[in-house]
Amino acid sequence: MRGRVAALVLVLLTGCEPPGHGPIASGISAPLGEPLPSATPDQLATFERGRAVALRRFGRADGLGPAFNVTFCAACHERPVTGGSGGHYRSFFIGGQRRSDGSFQFVDSAGPAGGVIRLYDDAYPARPAVPDETNVVGVRNPIPFFGAGLLAEISDAEILRRADPDDADGDGISGRANFDRGFVGRFGRKAQTVSIEGFIRGPLFNHLGVTSDPLTNEQRARLPVDSSDGSSSAPLTLGDVGAAHGAQAAAPMMPTTDDDGAPDPELSPEDLFDLVSFAMLLAAPEVEPTDTPELIEGRDAFDAVGCGGCHAPRLESPRGPLPVYSDLLLHDMGPDLADGLDFGLATGSELRTQPLWGLSAVGPYMHDGRATTIEEAILAHGGEAQRARDAFAALGAVRRERLIGFLESLGGREQATPGLLPPNAPVPSVGEPGGPSRALSGAEADRFAAGRALFDRDFGFSEGVGGPRFNGDSCRACHFDPVVGGSGPRGVNVMRHGIESASGEFVPPTVGTVLHRMTSRRGDANANRAQRAATIFEMRQTPTLLGLGRLEAVPDAVIEALADPDDTITPDGISGRVSRADGGRLGRFGWKAQVPSLLEFTRDALTTELGLTMPFADGLVFGRLHDNDAVLDPEIGLDDVELLADFVRLLGPPVPATPDDVALAARGEEVFSEVGCARCHVPALDAPDGPVRAYTDLLLHEILPPDALGIEEVSASMRELRTPPLWGLRDTGPYLHTGAADTIDEAIRAHDGEAVAVRDAYVAAPEADRAALVAFLGSL
Repeated sequence: MRGRVAALVLVLLTGCEPPGHGPIASGISAPLGEPLPSATPDQLATFERGRAVALRRFGRADGLGPAFNVTFCAACHERPVTGGSGGHYRSFFIGGQRRSDGSFQFVDSAGPAGGVIRLYDDAYPARPAVPDETNVVGVRNPIPFFGAGLLAEISDAEILRRADPDDADGDGISGRANFDRGFVGRFGRKAQTVSIEGFIRGPLFNHLGVTSDPLTNEQRARLPVDSSDGSSSAPLTLGDVGAAHGAQAAAPMMPTTDDDGAPDPELSPEDLFDLVSFAMLLAAPEVEPTDTPELIEGRDAFDAVGCGGCHAPRLESPRGPLPVYSDLLLHDMGPDLADGLDFGLATGSELRTQPLWGLSAVGPYMHDGRATTIEEAILAHGGEAQRARDAFAALGAVRRERLIGFLESLGGREQATPGLLPPNAPVPSVGEPGGPSRALSGAEADRFAAGRALFDRDFGFSEGVGGPRFNGDSCRACHFDPVVGGSGPRGVNVMRHGIESASGEFVPPTVGTVLHRMTSRRGDANANRAQRAATIFEMRQTPTLLGLGRLEAVPDAVIEALADPDDTITPDGISGRVSRADGGRLGRFGWKAQVPSLLEFTRDALTTELGLTMPFADGLVFGRLHDNDAVLDPEIGLDDVELLADFVRLLGPPVPATPDDVALAARGEEVFSEVGCARCHVPALDAPDGPVRAYTDLLLHEILPPDALGIEEVSASMRELRTPPLWGLRDTGPYLHTGAADTIDEAIRAHDGEAVAVRDAYVAAPEADRAALVAFLGSL
């Protein structure tokens, strides 16, 4: 390998490790998400730039789409830190067709994407269609990148020496390699990829719709793992299984392109280099010393039941032994785990042995995320692993606990968290984003912290997520920008649909109006597709929850006094109508002001977005009591529902920003009134604790274009939407209920209906006044 010094320094973890465990290389480990200790200053700078690229939110002007699943790389690789795995809501579908002759091909969803089924498509009003010929659908949960560069350095020969494709030793475990352009594959659930560059460029296009060109050989030679095609040894072929090859194989040479209007490549070569380098430089998880009786007993149980038959404790590398706990080979895992997808040489029932380093912190587990706990994951094994699985099940409770404890010691235990908040993360104070709206008593502060932790917590399938459809596996899944409780990007948008009757009336589909992103029914990508008769589709952007408690405190009479349903009080083309929920209660939450209280808003979200059931509560109409999954109802208790509602109620409003140009923003405030924005976006609403400066009237207005229709909900018509608050606007993009506007200027220009005169006044204003208004809105 070019420039690689072969000197090895080994660190002995214990004095009496059994065969197969033993020492590991030094300088390979760090806390999850941190770079290799051996990284040079230049590499560290590249690492930080690459991490910034992974966190970058892509908009349409940056090349997002036209079809996509997420809007940034770290969306799928976030647990417990950037570069890790993803929750259930970040899983995705891959579709294919098994022909009558047994051959297999991937299907296209909103264009070629290697079988990846896209959730959003700017050119299609509903979920992109799953082709009718699709008869195989697999689910994929994102894979962590920790130690990826170290895996790239492992020679093909080191992987191949463990292969036993014909089970010559008769132990029931075969193991065979997959190949990528003649090289031994090692990345992906089917070991279908050898190149980290290719493993990144593919998802960039398939999941974000972001195009890129391959790195040049000069760039590849400068990567942390030399990936140039000028390496000293020739690439392996399928018949040349004894050759050694140290350098990372070259990525495919084909550029990716699309026709979304953004010039290709949409990710610059420099940014791609930094992003690939970031992945290569991520350190391996820190494996704990096996130096306690409990861990030793767990390690011995690991060996005794046969886990090491596939999860090889060590793989040799140029740096020394790596504690990967994987052979990186394909194994037949039996019919229940089979996804039916062929990748290269991998059949529909074969999967790569997943590395176990960092296991504590990267759940949910298995290729499809079906297991919430490590024990569930072990018991889900089948096929070649059936014997080891049964041996584990036969252990006594204490030995099973010890084995799981040993697996938890393989890195990440101190960073493991029920959600994304780091362990012992400080709670923001009053005046800080995501903090409470006022000073809290000790008991209130404890309740706020507990509610925040529950809001962040991921729920698993065994706890009732799904039912069977869902959009998120936690409250934070959709509300995390810029802080817990904030808004969400396009990649967590909710889609709703309906039917316009011949007489122009709205008819809800029999499957309900929500088109969910995910389903807990494995292999059923059509479970979340639109009813065929649907003619109305509406995207819902995730709004911020910050400050909702202050809006709940606004008396009904204050809102009612602003209403002008017949446009007679102030005949200016702007009416404004109060939304009424069941029982005549005034609605104020949601894009259609369809929910009257934060408790019901919480109940509705837990049911609609997470698929959780809850007990009946007198006087409350939102929240499902029963569903048809296998988990006993209710799946969440009233105490937890009320805890979440209290957390949201106590969240402080967005913190205003100091404008870069105070005079410009001051002029913008004047323009805000002059063009008529304040007619609907009322600057302040009176409340018992003082004015609530949210810039909303909380009323319904018809603002859609004449030919556009949305969803009818509670008392809101198909063309009505609630005036959204403008506080914190700078942090809540993209804008509008659909998320169609990337900028504040685009959002204003998209107003129609009752707001058309205001929009036209803005468009006609001098450019300096328009810039001033945008500056003012960005300071709220």
